[in-house]
Amino acid sequence: MQTEPITMHRRGEPAAQMRDCHTARWSVTDVAALLDLPLPDLLFRAQEVHRQHFDPTEIQLSTLLSIKTGGCAENCGYCSQSAHHDGRVPAEPMLDEAAVRAAAVAAKEAGATRFCMGAAWRQVRDRDLPALGRLVETVVGLGMESCLTAGMLKPHQAQVLKDAGLDYYNHNLDTDPGYYGQVVTTRSYQDRLDTLATVREAGLKVCSGGILGMGESRAQRAGLIAELANLEPYPESVPINNLVAIPGTPMEDAPPLDPIEFVRVVAAARITMPKSRIRLSAGRRELGEGVQALCFLAGANSIFYGDKLLTTGNPDFDEDRQFFQRLGLRAEAAADS
Repeated sequence: MQTEPITMHRRGEPAAQMRDCHTARWSVTDVAALLDLPLPDLLFRAQEVHRQHFDPTEIQLSTLLSIKTGGCAENCGYCSQSAHHDGRVPAEPMLDEAAVRAAAVAAKEAGATRFCMGAAWRQVRDRDLPALGRLVETVVGLGMESCLTAGMLKPHQAQVLKDAGLDYYNHNLDTDPGYYGQVVTTRSYQDRLDTLATVREAGLKVCSGGILGMGESRAQRAGLIAELANLEPYPESVPINNLVAIPGTPMEDAPPLDPIEFVRVVAAARITMPKSRIRLSAGRRELGEGVQALCFLAGANSIFYGDKLLTTGNPDFDEDRQFFQRLGLRAEAAADS
């Protein structure tokens, strides 16, 4: 079975020649060509790739908990946790181990296999490392995969988290590098890339994706996917967010993204990053069930599971279970501890 779209054959490659997608270089033009395909062709290609690497009826469930909410020094235009915005949520102290353990136990009992923790910081501080390490150990001790997102990270900090048992570190690229300055100005795109390099060097798995619907063009959406796909290696986990326009943030009046465009980006992510978990993340409730079903056909095989994602709403556990049953999908089983 062919592993790449025929438009991706370059430099005289014969159409039948197989190429290792994990080391392939995808230009923005390549990805834009995917996004321009008729939707049936695009979904067919994405399904071909998906079925080579995953069971298409299996969905990995992750739960996200805000362990430190509000007061962030970054000015990300989409985020209500920024201290720069009128619609900011109040700053709160970091949750203790008992609260995190209770949330992780509930998530595991509901079927989640990965527990993700988010801290609204510009960067990790050394004084917070012992507490973060204990939270990671708490989650790992329950037999769940662990993920943390807490801003920029230094090499020695990444190693401490690795030693505590952390599996994934999330640091999203958010958008195309050329559009990034329209979204945030308190850190550079290179800062984000440097953090991802630090995560890799520590031996942690990378979780990195972006947000769609922030006023970017299709070409800029192609640019985001190309940036992710060209990381070496590309992320094991790719969350794709649909902007939730939060009152009081600079993007509160952003026009909604065409939902079919969202599906197209999911399909392009699957084709260019064939072994990644492509996760439907924030804004999933706003997409509606029909669009989510198309996203699963396009190669999405992970969701954030639970009624809240940091500060935005999400379908609850029972609603998702019923939805999966109607689609004939099933949750990924937990790995043996």
